[in-house]
Formats: sequence, structure tokens, C-alpha cells
Amino acid sequence: MAESWVNSAEAVGADLLLDLRPGLSGPGGRRAALIGALREAVRGGRLAPGTRLPPYRSLAADLGVARNTVADAYAELVAEGWLTARQGSGTRVAERAKPLGDRTRVPRKAPARTRGPRHDLRQGTPDASSFPRAAWLASYRRALRTAPNEAFGPGDPAGRTELREALTEYLARTRGVRTEPGRIVICSGFAHALRLLFPAVLRGPLAVESYGLPFHRSLLSAAGVRTVPLPVDEDGARVDGLGAERAVLLTPAHQFPTGGPLHPGRRAAVVDWARSRAGVVLEDDYDGEFRYDRRPVGALQGLDPERVVHIGSVSKSLSPALRLGWMVLPERHVDGVLAAKGEREAWAGVLDQLTLADFVVSGSYDRHVRRMRQRYRARRDRLVAALAAHAPRVEVTGVAAGLHAVLRLPPGSERSVLKAAEWQGLALDGLAGFRHPEAAGPAPDGLVVGYATPAEHAYGAALEALCAALPESA
Repeated sequence: MAESWVNSAEAVGADLLLDLRPGLSGPGGRRAALIGALREAVRGGRLAPGTRLPPYRSLAADLGVARNTVADAYAELVAEGWLTARQGSGTRVAERAKPLGDRTRVPRKAPARTRGPRHDLRQGTPDASSFPRAAWLASYRRALRTAPNEAFGPGDPAGRTELREALTEYLARTRGVRTEPGRIVICSGFAHALRLLFPAVLRGPLAVESYGLPFHRSLLSAAGVRTVPLPVDEDGARVDGLGAERAVLLTPAHQFPTGGPLHPGRRAAVVDWARSRAGVVLEDDYDGEFRYDRRPVGALQGLDPERVVHIGSVSKSLSPALRLGWMVLPERHVDGVLAAKGEREAWAGVLDQLTLADFVVSGSYDRHVRRMRQRYRARRDRLVAALAAHAPRVEVTGVAAGLHAVLRLPPGSERSVLKAAEWQGLALDGLAGFRHPEAAGPAPDGLVVGYATPAEHAYGAALEALCAALPESA
């Protein structure tokens, strides 16, 4: 009989390869070959104890043998104890039929579990329990039902047209962005956008704010990009400190993490700088939708679409698990970014893009953002009230916006407060961890409190732990 590797995945529920070559299973024809192949699959652990085997008819059709051959093989293996058979339950691998390797394998000791923090007030993550599952599922179903056949092909490096068109309208309406679908490139988030922009499109040193995410600085450093810190005050980055750089990275709507918006005069000044030096401004609009004390300030990109790259994502508004973001590019940079992205780059999933497009167009995204804006504002108010009651000398700085707040601490107390928070089982970020290593000037002590991270039922206990960790003199 010829070699016959057979896949019976449809019946078993998982891929199963049976080697029916008589030479490997001993003499006796097809029945003996099948018995030997099944016995070997059980012995080797490919068929685990309790696995249900396919019915006679299904396996016989897959293997191209008579049903009686399969029935006789099953009966033989039941008699030997390899299989069990019960009316209504089918034929299964016997629970006592352990793989051969188990006889000699030394059991591994399960790794000790490290207890995580009881409370989490770290910045950067929305409340995962608030993800709009029902509305997202409805958009997913509509997107899947109406998707054209070509959507399941290789795809466009720029991203799905449906999403780019939806973002064009949404960003113009809510953020004041001036663009068109052909100037939007879908990416997997802000970090992915930086990888595409440097060094393929932008070269030379990059001016950055003296406070920001260390991850972004290390990512740029790995790409060979030197970062030059700009001082930050209550009016955002001091853009008058820009020198020979040809690009600057800013968080103009809500400086991260210190919390101030870029002053209108500085917004105009940085655009003038970019025009005079043929430079470019990278605008990280990481939480632009979440402003609580007044209407959100418009995107910097609206002042000059040819000098500002607007970068956004759903990491704060929906979930970082979606890995969906976008770049709104000056026309001259579109081809370079697409070339860096490549024809077979690991893009954001097409179905997620189509779902987000429907989510935006249907109004579900607006409704979700409004709901979360109210929830996060209430959480920030609770934080301020708790501090006023238990630590009245601790100042909450920055505008009422975003998913975090900065608490200014007495000089020299940041490290001891973080240690006290650890004893309280509270995960917390210190302000010093976001400071550029080459930043000049004083380094105030503070905490970056992410009030969006805990689930609603856990937020009160997290605030109690925070207040217990603050210095008594505060």
C-alpha cells in the first residue's frame, strides 16, 4: 500500500496526521496499519486522554477505507485499553492512556506566582471594563456582512479606504484637522508611527519635551535619533528653545505628563519655526478628546497641514489592545511613509479597521467618548475631593483633562511616597521617571496618578491607599 498521511481534522476537531504505511505499523494490511497509527498517536501524546475520535463513517471516508476496517480497529484498541466506547458518547482516548514520554519526564515545579499590586493607579491605560463590547460587536457584524470581497486580499499599505474616509470627517469635526483620505496612513499606534517616520522620512536630531514617555525616547534612540529636551512649564513646551533641529515632537493639547496645554502664542511660534526652517512638527494627540473644564482645544495641525504630522490612536479612547492608530501627513511625506511601511508589513487587521470605520460612522464612537468623558471627569473630581479631605497641601496641577493627574509633593518626598505606596499595595508612577536625562533646571517632586485604570468598583479603595501613602505633613 502506498504512503498515506491523512488529515482527519474535520471529524476530530483538530489536525491529526495518521501514517498508514504498513512498514511502520507491522504486517496485516489496512486494519493493522490503522491500529498501529492510532496506537502511536495515543502513545506519543498527539491524541490526549479524553479526546473524542471521529465516527466510523467520517474516518473511513477520510482514509479511503471500509467502515468495517475502522470499526474493527476501534474495537481492538478498546479491548487493549487504549480507547473507551460508550453509547451516546462515542469513542474516546482512555483517560489512563498517558503518553509514553510521561513515564520518564520529571514533573516541573510550577513557577511561584508573584503577587501583583492590590491597587493600580498607573497612567496610560483606560478602564478595560468599560470597553463597549456590545456596540463593537454590532459594528463588527455589520462590517463583516458588508465588506467587499477584495477586503480579504493583500490590502493597501495606507489602510482601508472606509476607515480613512471616516477619520477624515471625524477628525475635522472633533479636532479641527484639515486633511483628506489620501493623506491618512493607518498604523498600529503611536510607537509604530515613530518607527515609520524615523529615519526613513525624518532625519537629524529631534527636539522633545523635557517630560515624556521614556519608551518613546528609547525607541528613537534605537533608531539612531538623538533627542534634545525643551523645558516645560505651565504653558507647555518652551518652543523658543528650538535650535538647529528640523523636527520637534509635542503634546500640545495636554502636555504629557505635566498636564498643561501649549499656549496659543507658542502654537503659532512653533508653526512659524517649522515654516522658516522647512521643518516639521510631530503632534501626539494622545488624549485630545478628554477635556473636562471646557471644550477640547483644536489640533495644532489645523494651523498648517503641510508642517504638522498629526498622530492619534484609540489606545486611550477605546483600548490599547486594538492596536489602531493613524497619521495625518503633509502631502510630501505620504510616499515616504508608505515606502517605509512596505508591501507586506504587519499592518493593523483589516477587520478591525472596518469595524472602527463603522463604529465611527454609526455614531457609536462619539457616544462612547461622551460616556467615558463623564466617567473620567467624575473620577478626577473624586481624586481632588479625596486629596482636599486627607492631604490638603498636595496640589493637583495641569488642566482637567486626559486620564491622569499630576500631584506636586513636598521637595525630596517623591521616593519615600512611592515606597509607602508599595507598602500599601499600590502601583504608582513618580514624576521623575518621565524626565529626560539631559533636562536642565529644577526637578520637582510629584506623582502621576492614572485615575482611569481601575475598574469602577476598585477605584475607592485605590484612592484610600493613595491617601494613606502621602506624607502626613502634606
